Amino acid sequence: MVSVSRDISVQQGLSVGGVWLVYDLAKQLGIVDALGPSRQGKLALWQVIARVIDQGSRLSAVRLAGSHAACDILGLNGFHEDDLYENLDWLAANQAKIEKRLFTSMYTDKQPGLYLYDVTSSYLEGTENELAAFGYNRDGKKGKRQIVIGLLCNEMGQPLSIEVFQGNVQDIKTFASQIRKVADRFGGGVVSFVGDRGMIKSQQVEQLHDEQFHYITAITKSQIRKLLSDGVIQMGLFDQQLAEVESEDGIRYILRCNPARAEEVRHRRNEKLTCLRSRADEQNKYLADHPRAQVHVALRKVCFYCETLKLSGWVSVFALEQERNISITIDKDALAEIEKLDGCYVIKTDLSKDQADKETVHDRYRDLALVEQAFRTSKTVELEIRPIHVRLACRTRGHAFVVMLAYKVVQELARRWCEVNKTVQEAINELTTLCAMEILVKGHPVCNKVPKPRGDVANLLRLAKVRLPEVLPCKGICVASRKKLPERRVRR
Repeated sequence: MVSVSRDISVQQGLSVGGVWLVYDLAKQLGIVDALGPSRQGKLALWQVIARVIDQGSRLSAVRLAGSHAACDILGLNGFHEDDLYENLDWLAANQAKIEKRLFTSMYTDKQPGLYLYDVTSSYLEGTENELAAFGYNRDGKKGKRQIVIGLLCNEMGQPLSIEVFQGNVQDIKTFASQIRKVADRFGGGVVSFVGDRGMIKSQQVEQLHDEQFHYITAITKSQIRKLLSDGVIQMGLFDQQLAEVESEDGIRYILRCNPARAEEVRHRRNEKLTCLRSRADEQNKYLADHPRAQVHVALRKVCFYCETLKLSGWVSVFALEQERNISITIDKDALAEIEKLDGCYVIKTDLSKDQADKETVHDRYRDLALVEQAFRTSKTVELEIRPIHVRLACRTRGHAFVVMLAYKVVQELARRWCEVNKTVQEAINELTTLCAMEILVKGHPVCNKVPKPRGDVANLLRLAKVRLPEVLPCKGICVASRKKLPERRVRR
């Protein structure tokens, strides 16, 4: 016994809790099988795991593997950042096959009859990305190039496919590829597309009809006014909880007025008017304090601000040269006409009543919020799709695909941890504190003994339906980046 005690020692090993959690859940979701057992598949899996645990570049993913049991759990023989960059090329080249495998594992017997699709953009800090271009920036970052990202989900908001376009591509230009994707890659069938207003227009409707697909979308305020003037719908229908009108060509319109939204719109309108009046008062004070200041210059500034706030439809700004004063008047008739449609919206579909009643159509359109939630999670602190540390188009697409796969894991964790009073990131950070005990015999590592987790960590694993192994192999592989930070620092 004394001899054995001298030969055997125990020391703290690498972190296993977070890596094993994401790995086991990725296996349950079919991501592990979809990526495959090859080295590239395992590297891609590590990129997904690293994105869930701690977001960053490929270099940071390598450093993360130095403190987590990535090689021992995934069976890798070591890698560096160049391997991960090349792995992005592999992901982009095999994305269609991987998405097809994931889809098949999700739908073994019955295919989805509804697809949700929406588009967002992500701005870039640099200028060298091959897909970077100026376009409609949803992030409010003026002067920044961007990429456009389209996300296709099933009716539950679970992502099925992601596609990256150049930053100047319009939303409707991204729609045709989604139709082809569903028809060719996912098997088609009786399918309905749900898209936001402005996404599904006449050309997109024709493309859907060519594949015998259906659609659910919303129409703009100007289109609602056109239907009112043509007598297709009446204002009185918005007083109902949910009203329906079917036109002569078989198109159904689902009408509703949201009182809470109407009150919100009116409140914002009043706030804008208050801001405009405050700006006019500032200019009037300036004119009074500076006798040589020109009235038409001050008027131009207030008019420009009025256009910026989009109030010119019912607000008039004029100046009295003799009194050197800028005044604001409100067209009450025009304002009343605008207020009539506050909170009102109309959903349009070609589905028959036998295929879906008005309540179902309405609920399916509201499900688009699930795609917006996916964008918020992917673009903010949970997964941080930006900053994008790559330049090549294929690697940009590979990076976006990694984020989509990571979102599938985060989405499932959020569902399983719904009763936990922590965010997904906070819970994962807690699991990363669980480290293995490295067993050494005569100074050589033999295996990793996984200790019994403490109560809160054990509860997280139980809710996630993940069971830790008792022992893990210990390969003793040291993962390190090719470029060391100290060598790149400027010495002063």
